[in-house]
Amino acid sequence: MANTELCVIFNPAAGKHRAARRLAKLRQSWGANVIFQPTSKPGHAIELAKHAACDGFTIVAAAGGDGTVHEVANGLLQAERPDVRFAIFPIGSANDYAYSVTQHVSETPAPHTVDVGRVRSPDGRQKFFVCCLGLGLNGAVTLESRRVKWLQGMALYGLATLRALWRHYDCPRMQITLDDAAAWQTDTLMFSTLLGKREGGFVLAPQAELDDGWFDFVHAGALSRWQVLKFLPRVALFGPPQNDPRVRQGRCRRVRLVSPKPLIVHLDGEFFCLPDDNVRELEIDLLPKALRVEVLTV
Repeated sequence: MANTELCVIFNPAAGKHRAARRLAKLRQSWGANVIFQPTSKPGHAIELAKHAACDGFTIVAAAGGDGTVHEVANGLLQAERPDVRFAIFPIGSANDYAYSVTQHVSETPAPHTVDVGRVRSPDGRQKFFVCCLGLGLNGAVTLESRRVKWLQGMALYGLATLRALWRHYDCPRMQITLDDAAAWQTDTLMFSTLLGKREGGFVLAPQAELDDGWFDFVHAGALSRWQVLKFLPRVALFGPPQNDPRVRQGRCRRVRLVSPKPLIVHLDGEFFCLPDDNVRELEIDLLPKALRVEVLTV
């Protein structure tokens, strides 16, 4: 059993390798009351979080970007220990989930139970997500962001969006089913289901709440490259356009999606599948109030 209350799982490469100096203040503040565990490979934070939850830690924290947050949350959910609290120290490039959590619990530091998303594919893949799932252009933006080594935040994802538009622009005709509504066939540039407000630094779901029992979804049809570029400044600050018939927004609890082409899908900035995986179908559902989240100050 753990002798300390808090286990911090951190990614040494977070924030384009700027994590070390950002953790120094945290180490100084918490001292002997915290154990730090670094990750060494993709997926490692999932293992560490599962072990920490089973070893008796009261709070398991992710120190890093959205990828570390994603993995630690998956580890806690896989451990099936709802009594363990999840905390975040944002030291990554986008910190989208931390942004929504901070807004959500700003009035009180007490733990809050929040919703979680789950996605499954016919080949047996299954993962949880806590902030967002993005596919199409949004998946390609995540792919391009991995290739940029010197930027972070909005600058990083702005450049990645430009590269994705140039290299990966495509609008395949997908079949999408929301909850119990009839399936709809539609050209799809991008599709996102969100629990948090932001994806890659862009405000895609300004009205999203972490505990309301709903996904906020955004679907973009056959927008041209120029139209996407025209919308970007607005999306960065206020959200998608409200009056363009090629942009559909709403709420749902379940999604079934079928694509004629292999998908690029990210969950909280981590890849669920790439084209070589040949995933063409997804089942997405919402797990209400499945995770206890807490804000800790340094």
